[in-house]
Amino acid sequence: MAVIKTIDLVGVSTQSWRDAAHKALDEATKTLRNVEGFDVLETSAVVDDGAITEYHTHVRIRFRITR
Repeated sequence: MAVIKTIDLVGVSTQSWRDAAHKALDEATKTLRNVEGFDVLETSAVVDDGAITEYHTHVRIRFRITR
């Protein structure tokens, strides 16, 4: 029997939402094994003086629980 667990993370980048998603995945794979995928739940940005200064990507990462 397989069990899939999920965790939510928010990646942050000064470049793009895609880069923010990659940063969240990179951080997750440092400590999690068996990562199988992720869903992008939301994107947002921080704006300062009319310009985007940070891109935020909220992801839900799926990984398989093993014994």
